[in-house]
Amino acid sequence: MKETVAAERDKASTGLDKVLDKASTELGTSSSKYVLPRVTPDMRMRRLRSKAPLRAMVRETHLRLEQLIYPFFIVEGKGIKTPIKSMPGIHQQSIDEMLKEAEEAVNLGLSSVLLFGIPSSKDSQATGAWSDDGIVQRATRELKKRFPDLMVIADTCLCEYMDHGHCGLVHDGKVLNDPSLEILARSAVSQAAAGADIIAPSDMMDGRIAAIRAALDANGFENIPIMAYSAKFSSALYGPFREAAESAPQFGDRKSYQMDPANGREALREVELDIQEGADIVMIKPALPYLDVISQTRNLTKLPIAAYNVSGEYSMVKAAAANGWIDEQKVVMECLTGIVRAGADLVITYHAKDVAQWLKQPG
Repeated sequence: MKETVAAERDKASTGLDKVLDKASTELGTSSSKYVLPRVTPDMRMRRLRSKAPLRAMVRETHLRLEQLIYPFFIVEGKGIKTPIKSMPGIHQQSIDEMLKEAEEAVNLGLSSVLLFGIPSSKDSQATGAWSDDGIVQRATRELKKRFPDLMVIADTCLCEYMDHGHCGLVHDGKVLNDPSLEILARSAVSQAAAGADIIAPSDMMDGRIAAIRAALDANGFENIPIMAYSAKFSSALYGPFREAAESAPQFGDRKSYQMDPANGREALREVELDIQEGADIVMIKPALPYLDVISQTRNLTKLPIAAYNVSGEYSMVKAAAANGWIDEQKVVMECLTGIVRAGADLVITYHAKDVAQWLKQPG
């Protein structure tokens, strides 16, 4: 038997030699001048890529419906569903229309949504953010009434509610940090009282996680987790979101509180501080240009990590697909899988409904 196996191996080796000789001749080289390396058994990585079922068996990263969080932009009124021009497929919606799309999302298997509110009026105290009758509070109550098992995440920020569009109180043209914490904490408590399952502060004021945690605990919401926008960069990729949330600042920019895109070590400091202050989930935003930060955060903590696949990332894919330049499904799945592979446990994405449909497809 051993002699037969050895003979077969020699025969295969001779056959390979002939193939290599033929290849070198066709390439215009001679074996004496160009010696091709022998492919040894441990080099044969392609063995596990030969068939689709085999590739699926050894796949390391899997995108699951439970990981996806779908955002909503909610406006006052009834029967309103206004397309967002820069974000094809996404709308500003009144609560009644939002409930219809939420039902569609639930039927697709999605289990969590993120709520952004656009009030009918704004002021310098962000009253709509913390009012019991605020747009997010009312939307939350309706969602929990209709879909009690749906995880409702409330974005806790002030920019959509401020008449100046910044994420904190403003005095003499400066965004004030510490005075803004009380309003953020008050907003978080109001959202939790309305039924929000998770509070997600996105403002980037220093110390806001500690302030919100203390306020929630003092008001009987000690079991409500905080998903902190821990490393939120001052990114040009937020452009379409500004249209959707009507939250562009009326003066200046947000670079004094959102992070410099060049700073990776600082991002990890932000993450560490949020963990110390009581965050239950930490978030990196945007996702794709900051996969290194996601990966480093994964090495830093065992807490769940969320990543925000932001509006600009979504819109670029949609625009390229509309022009026939890319295969939308393949690109989206590759991008989101890459975000998870980098270390994210949760992905906030406007592609969520499409992905839910694609994941149900065979193969």
